[in-house]
Amino acid sequence: MLRTITNNFAALTVLGVGLAWFFPAGFTWMTDGRIAVAGQSLLSLALGVIMLAMGLTLTFDDYRKLASAPRALVAGVVLQFAVMPLTGFAIAKGLALEPGLAVGLILVACCPGGTASNIVTFIARGHVALSVAMTMASTLAAVVLTPLLTGWLAGAYVEIDRWNLLANMVAVVLLPVVLGTLLNRLFPRAAEKVSAVLPLVAIVLVILIVGGIVGGAKAQIAEHAGVLLLATFLLHAVGFALGYGLARMLGLGEVEARTISIEVGMQNSGLGSGLAKTPAFAAQFASIQQAALAPVPAAISAVWHVLIGSMLAGWWRRK
Repeated sequence: MLRTITNNFAALTVLGVGLAWFFPAGFTWMTDGRIAVAGQSLLSLALGVIMLAMGLTLTFDDYRKLASAPRALVAGVVLQFAVMPLTGFAIAKGLALEPGLAVGLILVACCPGGTASNIVTFIARGHVALSVAMTMASTLAAVVLTPLLTGWLAGAYVEIDRWNLLANMVAVVLLPVVLGTLLNRLFPRAAEKVSAVLPLVAIVLVILIVGGIVGGAKAQIAEHAGVLLLATFLLHAVGFALGYGLARMLGLGEVEARTISIEVGMQNSGLGSGLAKTPAFAAQFASIQQAALAPVPAAISAVWHVLIGSMLAGWWRRK
């Protein structure tokens, strides 16, 4: 049953977004800040749980293996933080997006790869070990690179507080991942049992987050639907295409190129929408309306990347 659910992540995401569109209240409780635990919003806790789930699947040996830096891993991570941020910035400029949409698109483009890419890589008969390593490496690198690149590229629209974004990345990404790895080291049997259901938990949380953003910004999405759908589609389509093409140009094999294409094309959209939703990030906009638009591109991108990735994986699998 778990495999069936994970293999149909794309369909479930689309279903969740559809339900959120018609029944927003069923999802917005996750993202509207009404519920807090120990002073932390439910959204921040959900993101932390997703990252903790990733950490529980890792060991300190996995970190040591990254230090050896094989060619495909290095190429993949470099392409992740070169192709997507620059593509996001070019699309924002080319389509003359409003500041809120532009900043939101650039932010999600500067996020690391998402864990859903590991599932899609498996379906595509890609290099699953490389996919996991890339997700892990890009997530760790994102603690520094996401604030840096977002500040540089989105700074053309609003003044980005890089230090606040860095603090959020440390709290939401780095600490939960390292804590999960530490728990895996100290309690391996318990971690193994918990890890069996973690993909399901992560999928549910991502769908709730994306649905909450879509439900809460229904009016803004309806107003900007055309350009929003086009911008997010182009971001991921270009990411998949350049990820594959540039990997092949670098002399990597077919399986490695498929894996890098998926890793580059699929972003951690839940993280992007969560960061854009924080009060400190929203406060950087002069207009409340523009601040409300910032989380929306990440939510829509979550739908596009799983749709494109799943269709591409199905085609590669048959091929």
